[in-house]
Amino acid sequence: MNYILNTIVGWNLKRRMSQIEYAVSHPFETQETVLKELLKTASFTEWGEKYDYSSIETIEEFQERVPISTYEALFPYVEKMLNGEPDILWPGHILWFAKSSGTTNDRSKFIPVTEMSLHECHFKAGKDLLALYLYNHRKDSKLFSGKVLSIGGSLQVSHFNEKARLGDLSAVMTENLPFFYEYIRTPSKKVALMADWEEKLEAMCEEVMNEDVSAIVGVPTWAILLIRKVLERKGIKDNDLSKVWPNMEAFFHGGVNITPYKEQLRTLLPEPNTFVNIYNASEGFFGIQYKPDSEDFLLMLDYGIFYEFIPHNEESQAQAKALTLKEVKMGETYAMIISTNAGLWRYKIGDTIQFTGLNPFTLRIVGRTQQFINAFGEEVVMENAETAIAKAAKETGAVVRDYTAAPVYFSSESGGAHEWLIEFEEKPRSQEIFDKILDDTLRSVNSDYDAKRAGNFILRQPIIRVVPDGTFYQWLKEKGRLGGQNKVPRLKNDRDVLESIKKKINIE
Repeated sequence: MNYILNTIVGWNLKRRMSQIEYAVSHPFETQETVLKELLKTASFTEWGEKYDYSSIETIEEFQERVPISTYEALFPYVEKMLNGEPDILWPGHILWFAKSSGTTNDRSKFIPVTEMSLHECHFKAGKDLLALYLYNHRKDSKLFSGKVLSIGGSLQVSHFNEKARLGDLSAVMTENLPFFYEYIRTPSKKVALMADWEEKLEAMCEEVMNEDVSAIVGVPTWAILLIRKVLERKGIKDNDLSKVWPNMEAFFHGGVNITPYKEQLRTLLPEPNTFVNIYNASEGFFGIQYKPDSEDFLLMLDYGIFYEFIPHNEESQAQAKALTLKEVKMGETYAMIISTNAGLWRYKIGDTIQFTGLNPFTLRIVGRTQQFINAFGEEVVMENAETAIAKAAKETGAVVRDYTAAPVYFSSESGGAHEWLIEFEEKPRSQEIFDKILDDTLRSVNSDYDAKRAGNFILRQPIIRVVPDGTFYQWLKEKGRLGGQNKVPRLKNDRDVLESIKKKINIE
C-alpha cells in the first residue's frame, strides 16, 4: 500500500512543479486570474452584491470600490456565518472556522475556512511544500518510505451553531484530509484531535515512537517536548534520535521563529536534517522557503489569494494606496493585504514584509503592524497586554509608569515564559496579587496564551521584575530616543530591548 501511495504522491508532486513554475514566470497574469475568479465566485453573496462584484472588470475598480478591512470590520459578517447564515462573504454555509488569537473585541478570532480554501490553498500548499523540498533540498529523499509526524491542535463544536466546528487550522485540515493520507501520516486522527494537550502528548508518544518517522511538521516548542518524551520513553540517554527514527530527514516549521530553538533541535535530530520554513496563518498559506541557503519565502500566487501591499509608513493614512505586485519594490517595508477564497476581502493580516526578489517574488517577514509576542504560538498582542496591565493595576491600587515584555525561550532545564520589566509610579498593595491578575487576565482575553499556559506545560508563570524609578527614561536617553514620538517597545518577540535594559540596571 505504501509503495502505491508513494508512487502516486511522487507523480503528483512532479506534475505540480510545472504549475508552480508557470505561476512564478507569469505572476501578474496569475494574480489577475485569481482576482477574477474570486469576484465571480462571490458575486451573489451579501458582500459581493453590496459592492456589485459582477460589474467589476479591473483591479483598479476593485481597489476603488472595496474598502480595506480589519477583522473587527468584517466580524459582523463573520458572525452571521458563525450563526449558520449562507452566502455572506462566500457562497454556501461555512461549517469550519479556524480559531486564532484574540482582538480588542474578543479573546479569539474565528477565521472562515471554506471547501475551496481547504483544497485550493491549504492542501495545495502541503503538496507544494513537499514538491519544493524534493526539488530544491533533497533529490535523494526517502521521505515517503516513512511517515510524516504532524503536530496540531483540536476541534470543538461551535457555540454559535451546533453544525459548525471551531479549532486550530491544523485540526480543521486533519479532520478534512482524504482517507488515504492516514497511511502516510502519524499520529492517528483520533490522537491528533485530542483536546487535552498533556493527554495528547502522552498518546502521541505512544503511537509515534514505534513508527518510522521521516519528517515532522509543527511548531518547534511542541516538537522539542515530544522528541524529549520519545527519547525518555525509549530509554535513550544520549539524545540520539536516529536510534528511534533512523530515516528522519526534514523538519517543516512555521508560525513561530525557529532561531532560538535551532541549536536544541540540532542536538536532537539525526544528521543530516533539513529545516524548511513556511509562511502560513489561519487566514491562508502564503509562502514556502525557496532555497536551502536562504530563509526567504517564495510568494505562492495561485492559491486563491489576491495580494496587495501598503507602504508601512503610509498604513495609518485613511487614503493609503495599496500596491499590486507590479508596483512593489525590493527593500521597502509593506503591510500585507489579502483577498481570499475563504471570504476575506482586502483584509489586513497584520504582517509587515520586505521583498527580497522580484523575479521570482521572494520575501521575508520583518514584523507585525503591531507589537506582539509569539515565541510559542501564543500570539499576545498589545491590546492583550494593555488590558492585563490595566486590570492588575486597578485591582491592586498600582500605577504603572512603563513596562516591556519578551519571551524566555526553552532550555534543557526549564520551559518557556514571558519576562516583564515593570516600573511603577505607585507600587501595588501586593506584588503577588498583581502578578496573578496580570497572568489570569492574559489567559482570559487570549485563548492561545491560555492554551500554552495550561499546566505550565509550554509557558510557565510570567517572570515579573520591578525595576527602579527612572529606568526606562534613562534607557531612552542613552539611546537618543527621548521625545514625544519615542517609547519603550511594550512587547518584543526577541530579547534585545529587555536584555539591554536589564544590563543597564545590573539584573541577571
